[in-house]
Amino acid sequence: MFGYYFKLGVKSLRRNPALTALMVLTLAVGVAASMSTLTILHMMSGNPIPHKSDRLLVPVLDVGPKEGYTPGSPPDDVQATYPDVKNLLSAPVGVRRTAMYGINLAVEPARTDLPAFQQQGLAPTHDFFAMFEVPFKYGQAWTEAEDKAGADVVVLSTDLAERLFGKTNPVGKQVRMSGYSYQVVGVADHWKPLPRYYHIISGNGEYGDEEAFFLPFSTAIRHEMGHAGSMSCNVRNAKPGFAGRLEGDCTWLQFWFETASPGDRVDVQSYLDSYVKEQHRLGRMERNQPAKLYNVMEWLEERKVVGSDEKLSVWLAFGFLALCLVNTIGLLLAKFSVRAPEVGIRRALGASRREIFSQFLVETAVVGLVGGTLGLLLSYGALALMGLSTPSMKNLAHMDLEMLALTFVLSIAAAVVAGLLPTWRACQVTPALQLKSQ
Repeated sequence: MFGYYFKLGVKSLRRNPALTALMVLTLAVGVAASMSTLTILHMMSGNPIPHKSDRLLVPVLDVGPKEGYTPGSPPDDVQATYPDVKNLLSAPVGVRRTAMYGINLAVEPARTDLPAFQQQGLAPTHDFFAMFEVPFKYGQAWTEAEDKAGADVVVLSTDLAERLFGKTNPVGKQVRMSGYSYQVVGVADHWKPLPRYYHIISGNGEYGDEEAFFLPFSTAIRHEMGHAGSMSCNVRNAKPGFAGRLEGDCTWLQFWFETASPGDRVDVQSYLDSYVKEQHRLGRMERNQPAKLYNVMEWLEERKVVGSDEKLSVWLAFGFLALCLVNTIGLLLAKFSVRAPEVGIRRALGASRREIFSQFLVETAVVGLVGGTLGLLLSYGALALMGLSTPSMKNLAHMDLEMLALTFVLSIAAAVVAGLLPTWRACQVTPALQLKSQ
């Protein structure tokens, strides 16, 4: 019977075409408003690396001065100092460890037709690529030996490699950036996790473009490359110049641990607690506050990557959808009320209330299906307009298969919910009264 009712529902779309079009448009607008905002929130709050997010850990050490500090207050900055990074890189816990900071360099192409241009990159240690599963199109990451030696090597992004060398394998070639030449050892394939959880404090931002290049951390330090981002220094032991930044308690670096299993987090926490006590005895970490440890999702929550404004906008959009449903209920009541004689005749011929209810409910589902199709098109249009606002929004404003399926489910469910009252009213028609009126 469902197939028969579905055919009746399709045919019913031609009855009162103006009323039907108004219902479909009302439902489509409500679905588009809610799904476009929900898609943005979904992209912002998704788990960027779900299969190992509980094994990637960020340590936060409080190196601020004791003067003026209120016990229990959060650290002045959640980034790490260079002395702590050097110590943590040799820590006996975790299967991988990496430190990084953002850099902004001038790329100096060998081609005469291409002028110099600025690019945002990252300076991590070699474990970065395996830890965050960066895919490679050509070559590979630099080795641990090159990391220790501070070798002048570079991994390019696919976009930058094609801009400099075309669609060829550039491994082994030289790239000159900010006065130094670097040998290309690899080309990273397109890799843009959203949000950019591995380096969200500075650089390209939480939803910015992919890194244009990667230089070894030790190489960037050897060349005294400035960082792209924020920095906080303990003024009591601050020293001038780049060397002073390395020696003092200036927080400007990002650090990550990777453990073999989620249970190994306890070992990392124990090590950090011991490390804080040791540094306190040496005269550092005057506040003597316990180290904090965050996995990927905890880190995104702590950094408030998804703000209350985004969540509020979703609630407002669904409130607008509810308003559209109220209007759809009124339109369905009007549509079904004029069919009371038809219902009376069908009841008189033996149709049960259940059959009438099923028929009309399937008809509302057909309206929801058509409204969902139109709503999907409107959602794509709304996301395209949102993507024009900022570069970061462009990276977020696209719909995946999950949201695509949810759009149709939401539209059909919304139409069915809106049709419950009109359908129930239609089932209450008294056959005798309708036959007498004919």
